[in-house]
Amino acid sequence: MTLPSPFMTPEREALRRDFSRFVDAEIKPNIEKWEADHAVPAALHTAIGDFGVYGFGIDEAYGGLGFDDAFMRHDFNELLFGCGASGVAAAVGGRLISIAPISKFASEEVKKTLLPEILSGRMMSSLGITEPGGGSDVANLTTKAERKGDKWILNGEKTYITGGMDAEWFVIGARTGGPGLAGISLFLVPHDAPGFSRTPLGGKMGWHCSQQATLHMDDCELPESALLGPENKGFIAIMNNFNFERLSLASGSLGMMKICYDSALDWARERKTFGQRLIEHQVIAHKFAEMSAKIDLNEAYIERICWAINQGLMPIAELAKAKVQATKSLEFVASEAMQVFGGASYMTGNPVERVWREIKVMAIGGGSEEIMRDLAVRQMGLAGQ
Repeated sequence: MTLPSPFMTPEREALRRDFSRFVDAEIKPNIEKWEADHAVPAALHTAIGDFGVYGFGIDEAYGGLGFDDAFMRHDFNELLFGCGASGVAAAVGGRLISIAPISKFASEEVKKTLLPEILSGRMMSSLGITEPGGGSDVANLTTKAERKGDKWILNGEKTYITGGMDAEWFVIGARTGGPGLAGISLFLVPHDAPGFSRTPLGGKMGWHCSQQATLHMDDCELPESALLGPENKGFIAIMNNFNFERLSLASGSLGMMKICYDSALDWARERKTFGQRLIEHQVIAHKFAEMSAKIDLNEAYIERICWAINQGLMPIAELAKAKVQATKSLEFVASEAMQVFGGASYMTGNPVERVWREIKVMAIGGGSEEIMRDLAVRQMGLAGQ
C-alpha cells in the first residue's frame, strides 16, 4: 500500500524491518530443501523464538513478552506466511494456539517448567481439537474423558494436528459432560502418556515442510492435575485461541498475496512478448491494479481489527469475515499472478505455484469459509431473520 498506515509505530517498524531481514536471509534460501526434507530444522524454532513472537500476552516470569499487541501478531504472521512457503509458518507456529490455555490454567509449577521452553522454541506444543469425524463442529466432538479414582482416562482420536509429530505436550479437548459445548474440558497431555500414540498424515497438497498428525488415545491415563481450567468449561477457555488463529490466517493470507504480487511484477518487468515487456501490455497492467486493490483492502481491514483488539474488544464477526475475505482475495491474487507467469507458474520452485497449492488449507484451517460466514451472521444478530 502506498498510503501510510495511521497505526504504524516505531516498535512495529523495528519488528517488521528485523524480522523481514531474517526471513530473507535465513528462510527463503532454504525453502526448497526444507520442502524436500518435509521438515524445518530445530534451530529455526529457536531462532524465531529469539524475536519473542511466541510470547504475546504471556507474563515475563514465564518467558513471555509481558504485553500483547494485535498489530505485532499481524506483522509477524504476514511476514512469516509470506516467505514463499506457508508450511514454514505452520511448522513453527503450531505451538501458538496451545500456549494460552497452558498459561491461564496450568499449575504454577507446570507454567514455570513448560512455558519458557515452549516460548523459546526449544519445545513444541500443539492443540488437539479436530477429530476424524468432524472438523469445525467442535460442539459435537466425541473424544471422552472419564474419572477413575484419582485419574482421568481419555479415549478418542484427533487429526490434522499441526506440529503433532514434533510436540512434546498437547492441549486436548475431550467430552466430560453432556452434549454440546458445555460438556467439553481441556487436558494437558504429554506425548509419552500411557495409551497415547500418534501417526503422521500421508501426502499433502501443500505444507510439505510442516508435520501434521493423527493422535490416538486408547485408555490414555492422566493424573487428576491434567485438567486445564474448570471442568466442562473447555470451549470457553479456548475461544480467544480461535479468534487469534483467524487473525493469523487472515494476516498470513495477506503475506501470501504480497509474495504473489511481487513475484509476478518482477516477472512482468522482465518478460517480453510481442516486442514489449509484459507490464507494458494494458491487459497485464490492469491485473496489477486489481491485485493491489485486494491487498490494500485486506490490509486496511485487518489493521482496523487489530486496533479494536488493542482497545480491549474482540470483534468476532469481523475476524470471521476478514478470514473469508482474505482467503478469497488470496485465491484471486494467486490466480492472476499465475496468469502473468503463464506456463512458468506451473513449475515447482516458483513461489506462486506453491502458494496456489496452499490456498485451500488457509481457507479451511481455523474454520472453513462456510462456518465463518455462519459465525459472522450469528454474531451480527442476523441468524434466523
